[in-house]
Amino acid sequence: MILNANAKILLLSVGLLLVQSSAQAAEWSGYSALEYRYFPHQTFNEGVGEHDISAVFAPEFYHEWDDGRQSIIVAPFLRVDSEDAERTHADLREARWLIAEDEWEVRLGVGKVYWGVTESQHLVDVINQTDLVENTDTEDKLGQPMINLSFFKDWGTFDLFVLPYFRERTFVGKQGRLRSQLVVDTDNARYESGAKQHHLDVAMRWSQSIGNWDVALSHFYGTNREPVLQLNSTATALTPYYEVMNQTGLELQNTTDSWLWKLEVIRRDTSSETFTALTGGFEYTFYGVFESNYDVGLISEYLFDDRNDELITPFENDVMIGSRITWNDEQSTELLVGLVQDLDSSDAAWNIEASRRFGNNWTLSLEGRIFKSDQAQSSLYQIRRDDYIQLELARYF
Repeated sequence: MILNANAKILLLSVGLLLVQSSAQAAEWSGYSALEYRYFPHQTFNEGVGEHDISAVFAPEFYHEWDDGRQSIIVAPFLRVDSEDAERTHADLREARWLIAEDEWEVRLGVGKVYWGVTESQHLVDVINQTDLVENTDTEDKLGQPMINLSFFKDWGTFDLFVLPYFRERTFVGKQGRLRSQLVVDTDNARYESGAKQHHLDVAMRWSQSIGNWDVALSHFYGTNREPVLQLNSTATALTPYYEVMNQTGLELQNTTDSWLWKLEVIRRDTSSETFTALTGGFEYTFYGVFESNYDVGLISEYLFDDRNDELITPFENDVMIGSRITWNDEQSTELLVGLVQDLDSSDAAWNIEASRRFGNNWTLSLEGRIFKSDQAQSSLYQIRRDDYIQLELARYF
């Protein structure tokens, strides 16, 4: 259903690209990639293998005119997966028209917006829906239909968002890995609002730099991007239920010499619960270690959620520690390693990400995830045998 529903969007975006391809100042970019995942442990779910191969094609078309005051960007995305039918999907990541003046901008169409400053999780980032079949780190997002008006003043930047259509979260299918024992039935999603996907969501955000501080305040009213997963009537699958929520967020970042201090706080109110969550910590960078070109960053963050329910979130009282190493070479070699440790139990999640460019167009990336959980009431318990190593070879154009 995902591929069929989004194929029309993909074809439309390609049509727009072809119409504009002869225009002056047009730019093509993007990438294609081949990805391989190896899962060393057999899953508890029958018929699910240990090897997964997929291919990605993600072109991007950009064109500007009117002395740079107007521009369009079209960025479709397609993945074909060898195992999981739900991970085979197409999406229109961006298809927006930008009109820019000295003190204001307006963006119309499908776009991507990122809010947040912390490394381990992104609490305040609520505009775009998470494309969960891409990665469990929640950093891959679906394109969001929007009208975004931005004002640039001495007292800061003020953004208004009108979001006329809601995108449902993607979930791994029956033949996929990194999922619970019960499959999420995305074909029968339920909504608190009678308008369902057509509920009119709105958001606003103020941001400003004050000395060494970057600060932002935001508020969102609309359909919760994180569904409540409910057992269906036959107890054979989980059904997503999307509530309406109010969420207020705060972002703080302080840059002082080699220190980078970060904080995200949210207060979310739905018909079923009200809670506060935060993530905060620092990154300290040693530049030119031992008189070399290497930069080594040390990262530590604390994760808190006052719901105290690990079935909903594994990050209710945890600490993240990690390191970022940058070679500063022509190949842009980087390595990030991290551990999130539950302070109330032995539950933990390890992460490794590395990348290196070859020539002008090729990049080889390595990703690894390891999960440890002995508690049946933890959300990590369901994926405790889904450790994996991933290699991706991408060509950028």
